[in-house]
Amino acid sequence: MRVTMPDTDPLFAAAQSAAGDRVQSVRVDNAGRANIVLDVTDLDPIARDDAERRLREAVGGHPGVAEVRILATAERRDRRILAVASGKGGVGKSTLSANLAVALARAGTRVGVVDADIYGPSQPRLMQAEGVRPHAHDKRLVPIPTPHGVPLLSMGQLVEPDRAIAWRGPMAAGALGQLVDAAWGPIDTLVVDMPPGTGDVQLTMVQKHRPAGALIVSTPQDLALIDARRAMDLFEKAGVPIIGLVENMAGYLCPHCGRESDPFGHGGVEAAAAAAGLPFLGRLPLDRRVLDAAEAGRPVAAGDGPEAAPYHRLAAAVSQWLNRGPASRV
Repeated sequence: MRVTMPDTDPLFAAAQSAAGDRVQSVRVDNAGRANIVLDVTDLDPIARDDAERRLREAVGGHPGVAEVRILATAERRDRRILAVASGKGGVGKSTLSANLAVALARAGTRVGVVDADIYGPSQPRLMQAEGVRPHAHDKRLVPIPTPHGVPLLSMGQLVEPDRAIAWRGPMAAGALGQLVDAAWGPIDTLVVDMPPGTGDVQLTMVQKHRPAGALIVSTPQDLALIDARRAMDLFEKAGVPIIGLVENMAGYLCPHCGRESDPFGHGGVEAAAAAAGLPFLGRLPLDRRVLDAAEAGRPVAAGDGPEAAPYHRLAAAVSQWLNRGPASRV
């Protein structure tokens, strides 16, 4: 015979004192086994283990309880994936991804970052998470917290510094799956810093993980736009909506004379967006303060200076799109 413990029962009260409203029920059978149903939705592995430990301590010492069994349940959460892509390297996509994630977090989005550039990871440096190796729990990686409130997973945290990652496509695609399908806990949005090109990693992302939307980053010159158009074509063929285009390194303000110049041209990305019938989400200038902060692992979006303002505006536009667009399940 099983006995359901009501809210007024001392054993149920002890369980709630240990884990709060996450305790859904407590039942004790004739053999003295206390069977507890625990809601672990949004708990990371460490918090889950801690809740289970407290429950065993609180319930296990009661008279008549010979064993404590915990059934952990969790609701399925929709987690949106935002792919930040460029089609080519060297356009500042990773720096933009880091600042966008920090700006989204400051605006209230529960966001994490996946560094999908398997062969050339840079997010550990940008997010001040170098030298910290993630551990696994229940065969899933646990993301590394960063000082900016944005957890991160990157191959740069899993291999030795300066070691070449000489993997064939299927191995790189498998590594991406481990990063995306990690124990992200309460995160509802993943900013995925995509590698350059349109190869195996990109195909795995669009086919298996189905981003909610893609943000295309390019510098103004034609050579960068050629590759950006290839990235756009990949997402469009896969049925992944393109949120819009961003023109990065758009204009340089000399810190000495104050004159503005356009070393990479001007307006090319806006023209490409108009030709494709896609939103143009703005220009991000080539700013020495952004570069220095990135090297130091302090994204400027964590502050409120004038150099941070373009990233906050971009985050507001992306957040507005995501909140009205479809979710992508991880």
